[in-house]
Amino acid sequence: MHRLLLLGCLWLLAAPPASSIFQRPTGTPAPPRLQYLLEPLHPTVHTRRGATATLPCVLRALPRNYRVKWSKVEPANYHENIIIITNGLYHKNYGPLSPRVHLRHSHRYDASLTITDVALEDEGRYRCQLVNGLEDESVSLTLHLEGVVFPYQPSNGRYKFNYHEAKRACEQQDSRLATYQQLYKAWTEGLDWCNAGWILDGTVHYPIINSREPCGGRLLLPGVRTYGARDKQKDRFDAFCFTSALQGQVYFVRGHLNFKEAGQACRNHGAAIAKVGQLYSAWKFSQLDRCDGGWLADGSVRYPITTPRERCGGLPDPGVRSFGFPSKELRTYGTYCFAGK
Repeated sequence: MHRLLLLGCLWLLAAPPASSIFQRPTGTPAPPRLQYLLEPLHPTVHTRRGATATLPCVLRALPRNYRVKWSKVEPANYHENIIIITNGLYHKNYGPLSPRVHLRHSHRYDASLTITDVALEDEGRYRCQLVNGLEDESVSLTLHLEGVVFPYQPSNGRYKFNYHEAKRACEQQDSRLATYQQLYKAWTEGLDWCNAGWILDGTVHYPIINSREPCGGRLLLPGVRTYGARDKQKDRFDAFCFTSALQGQVYFVRGHLNFKEAGQACRNHGAAIAKVGQLYSAWKFSQLDRCDGGWLADGSVRYPITTPRERCGGLPDPGVRSFGFPSKELRTYGTYCFAGK
């Protein structure tokens, strides 16, 4: 009897723990476990242009020899651009973000990245990587800017931009090419546009709320329709631009002004004639609401409506209305001016 009890005890000591008796199915890799980095509580950080944002990256322990490397994933080319590297004592900044970033370092385990004066191009995915020999690990975070997407085409009609021209056109209007996520969100919020346009990753899409014959037919469900990736040099479409909050104010100046006089009227107030992105931003974030058509910097005439009404175009939804690109000699409209802070 004593011998049987002894053998039973030896079997229990040799047996694997309960958690390892039930093996993971063959071919299913175990998810990597973070040893040193803490999982971020909120993987998406929301902010606006001009604000200060902090992307959290905190260590639970400090390895003997380590580095922390921050980088940004660029959707246009899928490359990671290094932003900052630190070993806990010293750090080095890299790239165009260099003047506006620093490590928060509120305690010895804190490697969080702070970005000041957030710009439109800062939106995207960031990676905090602990470099520690064979035990490298990383966390991914997304910086999300609140903003508005708008379709854009030049004065000579639709489908005139190749990718590079579309990118430049958005930048000239105080905006940048939208990402797919930004375009999709704009569609869920009511963006309905029949013309296809470039977005930041080089693909082409158009968002449809109300299915109709000229826009793929009535039988297709609403959605963000896609043409996929196109030739960035040869293919020509419109652009979908994205802008965020302003550091300044857009306001209207009354008058019967031609385009040249509109620019001078703004300069007389110590301001500049507003860009299309600035008008959209004022409409979105400052609820700018006017029935008056006004000149903008690209030679178009538009007006922002937040409270739809019959005498202001009669359309049922809020939006920035457009009179297109009238003759610049026409003296019919006022102007929208932008005064920066």
